[in-house]
Formats: sequence, C-alpha cells, structure tokens
Amino acid sequence: MIVISDPFTVRQRLRIVQLAVQTRLPAVYGFGEFARAGGLLAYGPSVADLARRAAAYVDKILKGAKPGDLPVEQPTRFELVVNLKTAKTLGRTIPQSVLILADEVIR
Repeated sequence: MIVISDPFTVRQRLRIVQLAVQTRLPAVYGFGEFARAGGLLAYGPSVADLARRAAAYVDKILKGAKPGDLPVEQPTRFELVVNLKTAKTLGRTIPQSVLILADEVIR
C-alpha cells in the first residue's frame, strides 16, 4: 500500500499505521514520521529540514523582505526510514541493499 501524504493522513498516521500492521499489509509512506510511528518504510522530504528552512523564510520576512519577492523552494533533503521491527511483525525481509541506503533504520 502506498499512503499519500496530506494533512489528513499525517494527522491520522497512528491509526493508518496500526491498521496496516493489523491487516499485515506492507505500506510505504511519504514522511519518516510514519515509519517512526510503526510504519514499515518511508521515503520523502525531511520534516525537520523543511521546518528549518521555513524558519529562515520567517526570519527574512521579519527583517523586511516581501514574501512575494522570496523564491519558491523545493525540498532538498530527503530521507529513507526503514522500521525493522514492523518488517519482522509483518514477516517481511528488507534487502540489505535498501538498509545500506537508509538514513535511519529502526531496530
């Protein structure tokens, strides 16, 4: 299952993760927070990095920059988070090649 990241799914991430695990459905999520909440695998922009970059925007605006003059930026830091505890619960094996690429492995 691929879970699309939007405000609803992020708010309901614990319930979505629980239902996926209960039904033994392997799922991939768009934010690392899902894997940290018990999801199997997540790949997407780093929320912590997005928050830091947003803070820099706020700082520029508070210092007088016009919001319309600031460039639109895309995420630059992405993270792959693998939850091996969930993989074990689901009876799945994560290939070593994926674990090597992971930014975070939850054991």
